[in-house]
Amino acid sequence: MKHIKFYIIILITASIAVSCTKVIDLKLGSDSGKLVIEGNITNTSGPQYIILSRNVPLNSTNTYPPVTGATVTASDDKGHVYPFSEGPAGTYVAPQMAGVAGTAYTMTVITGGVTYTATSVMPMAVPLDSLTSKNNDFNPSNNRREITVHLQDPPDVVNQYRFVMYVNGVQVNSIFAFDDEFTDGRYVNGDFVENATDIYPGDSVRVEMQCIDKPIYSYWVTLMNQQLNGPGGGVAPSNPPTNITPACLGYFSAHTTETKIIVVK
Repeated sequence: MKHIKFYIIILITASIAVSCTKVIDLKLGSDSGKLVIEGNITNTSGPQYIILSRNVPLNSTNTYPPVTGATVTASDDKGHVYPFSEGPAGTYVAPQMAGVAGTAYTMTVITGGVTYTATSVMPMAVPLDSLTSKNNDFNPSNNRREITVHLQDPPDVVNQYRFVMYVNGVQVNSIFAFDDEFTDGRYVNGDFVENATDIYPGDSVRVEMQCIDKPIYSYWVTLMNQQLNGPGGGVAPSNPPTNITPACLGYFSAHTTETKIIVVK
């Protein structure tokens, strides 16, 4: 069995480059007003969302101006086209759609006279076995808890994972992502080492596991290394690699998803 820890690393500024992504080259600091696209298609039947907004300076409030009036569609490699209609301002929805593992999806966004496209391949789903809790390794005497995910990584298949954690219904800002470079084919026990959030016995913890493709893994692991507080929005210390052309802030991800909930002991 393989035991790993998801440590949150602060102020690492190196971006990860892969052959099928482009690193955004934008001015940093107070630069704002750039287009942010947060696109997700999952294997869960129901509404799928693509959210368009503008970024704001880091010292601004977490209110991101929506981008309205865009034309948004997604298509798959079998020729199907799925229109997205604008619901709440800046939120575009395909109400009846379920992604299929192994399928390539292409997002098209037309706004401000520019056409943005991105393609993501939905990986095969890997089951999330279970969640457990244990004493916090950094201070085992203070009754705080860590959460551990357990899963069997498939052998001889390249896999990348992202995890989203909620404590008592509130999403934890920290980003958790890893690949199976050192865990291929092994049973994995992954600890979420997250010292910014207090987790105690009796708390309800929900964890979503996403199986993501390589460009999207590069996006999330770059943000994880920078300890950016959440996807999209504020100007990052350096911009993460994007699979969107022409380059803007954000990503388009076709991924599988599975969620488990525990009451912490």
